[in-house]
Amino acid sequence: MIVIYIYLTIIITIPQGSMVSNFESDKNLVEGRFMANKTLNSVSVVIPAYNENEKILDTIKECETSLKGMDHEIIIVDDGSLDGTYEKVQEFSRANNNIRIINYGDNRGKGFALRYGFKHSKGNLVVFIDADMNIHPRQILTFIKEMERTGADVVVGSKRHHDSKINYPINRKILSEIYYRFVKLLFGIQVKDTQAGLKLYKRKVLEDICPMVLVKKYAFDIEILANAYRLGYKITDAPIEINMNLDSHVNKKAIWNMFWDTCAIFYRMKIIHYYDNKFENINNIRMAKGHENKNKFGFEMDGTY
Repeated sequence: MIVIYIYLTIIITIPQGSMVSNFESDKNLVEGRFMANKTLNSVSVVIPAYNENEKILDTIKECETSLKGMDHEIIIVDDGSLDGTYEKVQEFSRANNNIRIINYGDNRGKGFALRYGFKHSKGNLVVFIDADMNIHPRQILTFIKEMERTGADVVVGSKRHHDSKINYPINRKILSEIYYRFVKLLFGIQVKDTQAGLKLYKRKVLEDICPMVLVKKYAFDIEILANAYRLGYKITDAPIEINMNLDSHVNKKAIWNMFWDTCAIFYRMKIIHYYDNKFENINNIRMAKGHENKNKFGFEMDGTY
């Protein structure tokens, strides 16, 4: 691993891409702007779920409470749960028109679930949030406020933000610090935390990047953020409150797989330029269709993946 790290340090090139304490006031500010123009400002909350039978309804209800009065939808993506998660949410959603659950039968990983959920979403703003409520859904409001304040295209939750309130196991803090430095070395991304379970995207970002994404499990967030940074989208971080079980287990196999997935992203981006070529091909197809809906690069956003 040390040899690989040194090798990457040598060959890396410079990338081309460039609060929590008062939730009620955040909600009043954001809600007022949403009510002014609901058609232009709608929120899709995508929640991947694998065997979350015990927590999932609480998560959904908290999302509903936090987004009350806003134009929003909540999409639960069941990633092959075996504990009745799908059936429980399906029953609950019958009385709630803005709540949906979708699935694809088997377990394919969090990255695949998020991409699948985005494909079925409609909002101009898209939230990815974990189902376990280690990060409370009310913090979505803070992220929307931060996006409006900074003009960012992506807002990422950061455990290292000076306003964050963290209850986090020491072993995870160490691993998080190592991975942050590794990712910064490879891709130059300026945000200090890429792995927190809450992110807010403008829809155009995901429409540009999701067609190029290959990672289905461990490093999906990095693949999205590294490409957003490379394409020149503005990324900022926001404070979070996180309360994680101090006995939380660290899966060594997942860590190893995430390391290799991250290296593979670097290889595709910096060595063989897969993403540049893929992006050009996708845009050529979009241009050939001749539609009027264009993204920031002048190409149609048709939702085709």
